[in-house]
Amino acid sequence: MPIHKPKNSLESIGPDLSKREKGWVYRGDHVTKRTRTKKSRKPQISRYSKIQKILLNDLFNKGWFFVDTQQVKKDDPLFNSVDLFAGCGGLTLGFEQANYRSLLSVELDPDAAATYKHNFPDAYVWASKIESLSNEQIKSIIGESIVHVLLAGFPCQGFSVAGQRNPKDERNVLFREVIRTATIVKPWFVVCENVPGIVTISKGKVFQAIREEFAEIGYPNMSVLVLEAADYGVPQFRPRTIFIANRFGLPNPYPKPILNPSNHVPIESAIDDMKDLPRDPSINHDWTYHSPEMEKRISEVEPGGSLYDSYTDAWKRQYRGIPSMTIKENHGGTHIHYELNRTLSAREMARLQSFPDTFHFKGKMKRVMFQVGNAVPPLLAYHIALALRPTLKGLFDK
Repeated sequence: MPIHKPKNSLESIGPDLSKREKGWVYRGDHVTKRTRTKKSRKPQISRYSKIQKILLNDLFNKGWFFVDTQQVKKDDPLFNSVDLFAGCGGLTLGFEQANYRSLLSVELDPDAAATYKHNFPDAYVWASKIESLSNEQIKSIIGESIVHVLLAGFPCQGFSVAGQRNPKDERNVLFREVIRTATIVKPWFVVCENVPGIVTISKGKVFQAIREEFAEIGYPNMSVLVLEAADYGVPQFRPRTIFIANRFGLPNPYPKPILNPSNHVPIESAIDDMKDLPRDPSINHDWTYHSPEMEKRISEVEPGGSLYDSYTDAWKRQYRGIPSMTIKENHGGTHIHYELNRTLSAREMARLQSFPDTFHFKGKMKRVMFQVGNAVPPLLAYHIALALRPTLKGLFDK
């Protein structure tokens, strides 16, 4: 008579199953269910300090200086900007708050372009591929206006290990569009932002190639620094690589940090007043729906711990008392609230990015989260814009 084997017994699982079977740990003939990591971890505050030191000590990266933006006035004159790969407008908003106006923005994503149009009604928005925007159209849109600053968040891929650009890589084509636009509008300054890792890709050859490209079109002194958004009042740790160049052979101004880890703005100061508010999509205060089972699992996650072993940038419980972790949309799995058993709402994410509540995002919830997570914090952009003003004014008054 055959022996009945319980459905969930070791025999029914079998010692010969692949050790790649998800959710199980194999130790000889013993099989146990893997437990998820939920323990608290120490916050990583100086994650990119090594890259910062590399740039600060680079002999070819000395053509820059710090500006105390707390002493800079943002009154007349009004300066003009052009924003490429503008997203929802984080860079534009910061510059607008520092008394710049956007003459032209380019954004392919339809939801991000709709958000941009809604919040910057006076700007010309090219809601299509930048490649389809001809030289003649650019000149027609800009007219006789001077472009004081060209803003661009270009992709860092499309370069081989040897530093040679791959003409067939679509992302490299987009970088070439930044060069093309700069050649046409001849901005006084170029400000580009990217992830900190761009500095070390291919052992530094990528960002050296970028500087060489700009030098060839009349911007010989492109400097590069990693700026930490939290050092400028943003309630979020979000380091960004900032490239600045000008066509006058002048040193490039960067905003001097105004805060340090001892007085960074903590996460709860930005969003604590929203924790008891119900869902309200009209103000983008909406988040991923969680089943009771999911809420229970989330409740077991400690600060710094993750709901899943495989996710490193999402589903992590936030800490109190310090800025939030870098936020992004990850298929609805943004970071977990420091107190509530749910993920952050789109509006809470926007606040952590320093967007004001008056800035409304278009599209469905996940698309809003995508826009917010990809944006440059407006407050960081504001200080970059302020740092440029004294030099721009000096050139303007000549």
